[in-house]
Amino acid sequence: MKETFWKMHGAGNDFILFDDRSGRVPACNPPWLRAIAARRTGIGCEGIILLQTTGDADFRMRFFNPDGRPAEMCGNGARCAARLAVDLGIASASLTMATDAGRVHANVYDDTVELALPNPTGIEPYFDLVVDGHPIALGMANTGVPHVMLEVQELKEAPVETVGASIRHHTRFSPAGTNVNFVRRVDESNLEIRTFERGVEAETGACGTGATAAAVIMALRGRAVPPVTVTTVSADQLRITFEQQGNSISRLTLDGPAVHVFKGSVDWPVT
Repeated sequence: MKETFWKMHGAGNDFILFDDRSGRVPACNPPWLRAIAARRTGIGCEGIILLQTTGDADFRMRFFNPDGRPAEMCGNGARCAARLAVDLGIASASLTMATDAGRVHANVYDDTVELALPNPTGIEPYFDLVVDGHPIALGMANTGVPHVMLEVQELKEAPVETVGASIRHHTRFSPAGTNVNFVRRVDESNLEIRTFERGVEAETGACGTGATAAAVIMALRGRAVPPVTVTTVSADQLRITFEQQGNSISRLTLDGPAVHVFKGSVDWPVT
């Protein structure tokens, strides 16, 4: 059986998307999901997204990491899903999607999409953790999925693959693990970021929920003032806005690109 897919990216974070309103995509088949996500032998992506029908929003976004496991939310992926939904006539330019992290509102402006995200939870602006025998100062926030942040002075030399992997698998965050963001402060309105992503198990081109978590944590540390622009390794920029009252964060939005790359079709086994 063949099904059409769309390859899209948000700030360099790339995805395979399906219009799955028919419910035919084998989402319960992790080996197949891993196969199409593989860079050298499949289509290649950092996430697989299904657009499905639901009764409480314009559509439902289901997100799967390249390892075939579901994740609650993906900021860059949600922007791509919103744009594709508008392009396919599933929703208007002002829409609401259901995710496993809650309902998310989006406004689509051609290849730029603004998301209104749920308020972050589990925020700890500062805590210390022993990683590979050394104490590291971290912050954490859940912006749909869990994120840890550490501030660095030199981003290019940051040990994303090594220390990132150690933190991602640390017992403090077991069994689900966490995403890990390395952040450089440029000034109070600008951050630069690199992310080790859970499920990808490597550095990603960008992470929208990670950029959002970093902006929130840095603001609560008194190191950033919204709106905050976060520059990814692809040189794309994400704009995060929110209201801050003491340690409370509300009216959180993520604004950034959602770009079509190509359209194709793929086979899967009929079960």
